[in-house]
Amino acid sequence: MKFKQLSFLALTLLMVTSCKSNTKETNSQSTKDVAQESAPEYVKLSPQELQKYETAYFASGCFWCVEAVFESVRGVKEAVSGYAGGTEDNPTYEMIGNGITLHAEAVEVYYDPKVISFTELVQVFFGSHDPTSLNQQGPDRGTQYRSIAFYQNEQEKNIIEGYIKAAVDMNIYEGDPITTQVTALDKFWKAEEYHQDYERKNPNNSYVRNVSIPRLNRFKANFGDFLKKDVH
Repeated sequence: MKFKQLSFLALTLLMVTSCKSNTKETNSQSTKDVAQESAPEYVKLSPQELQKYETAYFASGCFWCVEAVFESVRGVKEAVSGYAGGTEDNPTYEMIGNGITLHAEAVEVYYDPKVISFTELVQVFFGSHDPTSLNQQGPDRGTQYRSIAFYQNEQEKNIIEGYIKAAVDMNIYEGDPITTQVTALDKFWKAEEYHQDYERKNPNNSYVRNVSIPRLNRFKANFGDFLKKDVH
C-alpha cells in the first residue's frame, strides 16, 4: 500500500500482525528499549479534573495506536479508547471484532483549547493515518478500523469539511478519494479497561512493537511542533 503525503507527513505503516490483545509475549532487554520509544509516563487526571477540558473524537484504525498518538500532543490531557459510529448499545471488543456492530474503534480526546485548537487536532488526525484507505489501516482490516472525524457542533463540522476540501483542492492525495466519514457524534462508549493506555502498558506486545510504536515515532518525527516537551 502506498501512503500519500499530507502537509509534511509521510506515513509508511509496517504490515505485520493485527490489532489483537491475546498474544502472549515474554520480557526481554529489547522490550525495555522499545518502551523508551513509546509514550512517556504521565499523571492520569481524575474524571472530575477532565471535565474542565474540551473533548474531540476520532477513529483512524486500531485505537491503541490512535490513543498513543494523541497523548503525545501538547495540550492533550488524556485520550480514551472506545467505540463510536454505530447504533448498538454497550458494544464490546468481541462484538466489534466479530463484525456484529457498526461501531468503529475510536478515541475520546480531552484537550486544553488554550494550548491546542480543534483545527490542529484535525491536522493531527489526518496527518497520522491514511484517510484514503477504505476500512483499513496498515494490517488492520474491517469497518471497525474505518476513518471517521466526529463533530459535536456545526463549527467542528465546518472545520473538518474545510480541511478535507483544502486537501482535495491541493491534490494532496494525488486524486485518490478521501474515505473519511464526517459524522455527528451520537455516543462514545469507553472500551474495556485493559485497552486503556495499551501501548504504554504493553511495550513487548508484537503488534505494539511492530506497528503501534513505529506509527507513533513517524508521527513524532514529522510533527515535532505538536509534541509535548517531554516527548522525543
